[in-house]
Amino acid sequence: MDLEGWKKLVEGKRRDAVLDAVDRFGTPEVLVRAEDLSRVVEALRDDPETALDMLVDLVSVDYSRFPGWEGPRFGLIYHFKSTGRGHRLTLKVLLTEGKPEVGTLSSLYRNADWLEREAWDQMGIVFTGHPNLKRLLNHREFVGHPLRKDYPITRRQALSAPDPMLDQMETRLRSKGWT
Repeated sequence: MDLEGWKKLVEGKRRDAVLDAVDRFGTPEVLVRAEDLSRVVEALRDDPETALDMLVDLVSVDYSRFPGWEGPRFGLIYHFKSTGRGHRLTLKVLLTEGKPEVGTLSSLYRNADWLEREAWDQMGIVFTGHPNLKRLLNHREFVGHPLRKDYPITRRQALSAPDPMLDQMETRLRSKGWT
């Protein structure tokens, strides 16, 4: 499907959701409004024509020092694939510095749970409705978000007690009957 086809298809799923669309190295990239993201993604996942059944990756971006950039500070880039149909689509949302927030996709794709936690931990983007939005790569006492362009890279962070993250492991083991 070409770029115009994807743009029309996304627009058909959620009226006025599409803000822009470009071809990025042969993969269509559609910019959608943050408030429409989860409804658009669910519709594209469930539609047999698109069948975007795999969330390949989620990337967070801080545009604050991007040359010539005048838009919102943060971006989220979602890479999707249809394993049955073989096509790919990239969806992008832009978020303001004052409220970098978007709805979670964790109920639609299981791997979104950890991808969103990483984006929150590293960039400070909040995923509303996320079942367990807590630090993933940094310890729980860590202050700030290290991938933001204004984070002081020489800042030292103290750790007084490790977070073993056993809450999820124990739940998983119990569900498998191993504890």
